[in-house]
Amino acid sequence: MSDATNASSPPRDLWVMAGMLIAAASAAVASFTGLRGLALITGWPTRLAWLLPVTLDAYAMTSARVWLASTTRARRARRFARANAIGAIAASIAGNATYHSVTVGLMHITPPIVVLVGAVPAAVLGFTAHLHALRTLVEPEDVREDEPEDGAAPAEERPQVRTRSKPKRRPRPRTEDELRTAARDADTAYRAAHDGRSITRDELRTVLKISGTKATELRRWLAAEGSQPESERPTA
Repeated sequence: MSDATNASSPPRDLWVMAGMLIAAASAAVASFTGLRGLALITGWPTRLAWLLPVTLDAYAMTSARVWLASTTRARRARRFARANAIGAIAASIAGNATYHSVTVGLMHITPPIVVLVGAVPAAVLGFTAHLHALRTLVEPEDVREDEPEDGAAPAEERPQVRTRSKPKRRPRPRTEDELRTAARDADTAYRAAHDGRSITRDELRTVLKISGTKATELRRWLAAEGSQPESERPTA
């Protein structure tokens, strides 16, 4: 068993491991110095100023671990950890940049900076509690999608019922005589409801459900028909 495990694991490069250790240690010390200095110039007590770099950098590493660890199965926890890891790293970078900018006189400490630095512990505490709750959460989506639910047949074994949809029949286009008859009826009904006034173009378009151009044409036809004697009007 041990031979198979050793054969499957990639070989370790001691130079790479040493380089990573040195880089991580030096970066941690440098970041610690910058964030501690930022805490001091924003009003933190001297004996507690070291807690700011520990809070930020430790939370960044913890969130990154939860994000990338194979033991994190809840998708919500992985997404939340990813957002928090990126946010904590960005906050650490911003804090170090702010401290060095203030040190060389490029910027001054303003009330918003003091408020943001002072809010870091409370924010990290809340995020940590939420991350812990999500990490221990078992979500329904953690179940493999190809596994059927209890009592359900697998997708490939389920009978597929095909339903034929009836093609929709398009309405038969109306002829010119039918449109004129419908326009005349609509005009008669409109006159009866509006004290003898002839139907308008928009009303004709709405009633007959036709285009504006066709409604204008029929409106002119109705006007021409209305000017003729009743005996000379064509019958439908």
